[in-house]
Amino acid sequence: MLSRVADSLYWLGRNMERAENNSRVLSTQLIHMLEATDEQALNRDWEEVIEICASIEDYYERYGRIDRDTVIQYLSISPLNMNSFMNCMIYARENAKATRDIIPEELWEVLNEFYLDQKEWQEQPSTRQHTERYLKNVTNTSMTAQGVIESSMSRDLPYTFLKVGKWLERGEKISRILNVFCEKNRKDPQSSNNTYYYWLTALQYTNGYDAYLKKYPPTMESEKVLNFLIKEPTFPRSIRYCINHVKEAIDRIEDGKISHYSADLFDMIERIQVEIEDTEIESMDMEELMQFLDHFQDRCLTLSRMFSETYYLVEPARVK
Repeated sequence: MLSRVADSLYWLGRNMERAENNSRVLSTQLIHMLEATDEQALNRDWEEVIEICASIEDYYERYGRIDRDTVIQYLSISPLNMNSFMNCMIYARENAKATRDIIPEELWEVLNEFYLDQKEWQEQPSTRQHTERYLKNVTNTSMTAQGVIESSMSRDLPYTFLKVGKWLERGEKISRILNVFCEKNRKDPQSSNNTYYYWLTALQYTNGYDAYLKKYPPTMESEKVLNFLIKEPTFPRSIRYCINHVKEAIDRIEDGKISHYSADLFDMIERIQVEIEDTEIESMDMEELMQFLDHFQDRCLTLSRMFSETYYLVEPARVK
């Protein structure tokens, strides 16, 4: 398989996952706005939302201050934000276009239809209701595309590169979300109402609320939420689950063998797995958990770079 094709498939998986994850975060925040009882609650968490979905430094450099309407526009349809939902879906369509002879035709049709409809969405008034419908459309498009992939793609190299992109993106996003809420909890450890709100929001951001309540009804304790989103081996949006599936995908690429060019990559994945499994969340304070999550994000960046070097740069013309 050509390395440029593998690259497009990898980023197709990442861009679809990024658009869906970010749209869930903003959608949850808009729901919290509707439930707000005062102006302070109405303006809560917008800086954290930017930090999760984009770059807070880039936002402040462009706009200087937090404004709800500006943040919503910046995260959803701004061409200036490379992580806006609009840009992520455009990039995903471009990745799909470059691989049309490999991916299912229905996958291309789903992404292309969203792209064509998006032009009309941009011309409509930027109301909250319009934004909510747009976010739902982003989420539904990503989920439909994932359904097409799971139901109609052979489990060969193209499928595997898509999956690596998806699981790496998801694992990194979960760690960013948890890091933000660990920081908020560290700053306000005494307020039980705020603590409940923080971890409820973290579960909603990660689409894990329903699954968590089935396992831990009806508690909302920080240790249990963190254990669930970091170490739960059966929940598809836990960090452990994501890394395990990255490992399985790379095993499939290598046909169960470790070659000289992939040895460092396998070593890095196994080290990350051991670090996750050995982490005793119950014995860690918020400062230590933040250090662990910062470290994991650095590991994800390193893993992504090593994966790219192993399969795109070691053999520039073709993937091994």
